[in-house]
This record gives sequence, C-alpha cells and structure tokens, in this order.
Amino acid sequence: MNATTLRTARFDAVLFDCDGVLVDSEPITNGVLCAMLNEAGWPITAAECMATFVGKTVRSEAARIEAHTGRPLTDAWMAEFYARRNARLAAELQPIDGALQAVRAVHERLAGRIACASGADRQKVEMQLAQVGLAPLFAGRVFSGHEMPATKPAPDVYLAAAAAVGVPPVRCLVVEDTVTGVTAGVAAGATVVGYSPSAIGHGSPEALRAAGAVHVIADMAQLPALLG
Repeated sequence: MNATTLRTARFDAVLFDCDGVLVDSEPITNGVLCAMLNEAGWPITAAECMATFVGKTVRSEAARIEAHTGRPLTDAWMAEFYARRNARLAAELQPIDGALQAVRAVHERLAGRIACASGADRQKVEMQLAQVGLAPLFAGRVFSGHEMPATKPAPDVYLAAAAAVGVPPVRCLVVEDTVTGVTAGVAAGATVVGYSPSAIGHGSPEALRAAGAVHVIADMAQLPALLG
C-alpha cells in the first residue's frame, strides 16, 4: 500500500505511540539509562544503548542487563532510573517536530477518536503529554503497556485503545517509529504507518516496512493528508 492507496482507505481512529512519535524523549531516556548502566559496570556506548533499548522496556531486558553488570536489576535501581529520567525529561523534553499540529488536525478531522498507546509506564506518558501540551487531546484515552497482560510487541495496548475509542482495529491507523511498535500494531489488526526521520533513535524505513508498516513518513506534518 502506497501513500495514494492509503489515502483512499477509510480510517475512523488514529492510535499514536508516544516516545519518538509525539515527544522526542528517546535520546533523553537512553542518555540516563546509558549513564546508569556504565555506573553499574556495563561499558555500553550511547549508540549501543539506543540500538538495544529503543522500543523496549528496561525490565524486559533484565537478563541482558544482569549478564553485563553481574548484579540483579533491583526495584531500587529502577526507582533511581525513573527519578533521574523524569528529572531530565521535565527539564529538556520537546515535542516531535510537527506532532502538535498533526495531532490537532487528526483530532478535529476524526471528532476526537484518537488515543495514545505506549509501551512506557503511565506516569511517564501522562507527564510527557502534559509537558508538551497534548494532554487535553488525549484525555481519558492514554494506555500503558505496563498495565496490560503483555506489552509491545504484543497487541494488547492497541486492542485496548481501539476498544476505548469504539473503533474496530481494522479501521484504526497506528503511528509507530520502532519495529517493536509496528509489530504490535500489525498484530492488533490495524494499518500501521511508520515514522522515520533522519534522527537517531527511530527504526529505519526498511526495518519498519519489514515489520509490517504499509507506508513510512519522515515528517509528522505528512500524517493528516494520509487520512484523505
């Protein structure tokens, strides 16, 4: 499916990932994670950290972390990570270029049938949406993979979001920037558009298409036009 064909399809809702799609949080979060992993004894580079952890939860990679650091991934370590991460996000977070305008346009066109479906913890997602001014547009329609039976790449969070907006997944357009997220959207039965700008931290266009994205955009400003 190309952009022209995509525009002829009809979508009744758009479901957005958060990190890397709405907010430019990945370099910040992974910067904190990289520093803490180095402090714990794993000499991982920033590029290696991004490649390993973008699109995944830290806890899902516990075995890998423990193998490299030689120590257990404790609740205390995770609490410190969350605290340091949240402090940096509060000080530095910016929206993805074009995301605010794209979300407002889609929200208006679809009479509010949008949702945010993230693999991250709810506190982080809601804090970030509020910080960049998007919280009112997603009020009552924010979903965290941490609260589902299984997080991405499982489809649970997208199935929950589609149910909340009252639209079958097959009539939903999902916007994702990682292979993990695209896989989740496809598994839910939705049509997935990949977002892949040139900045580090996003899946490549080739990787997103291989995971099932039917089209890839490099600019969020292109999104509203895909709805026809």
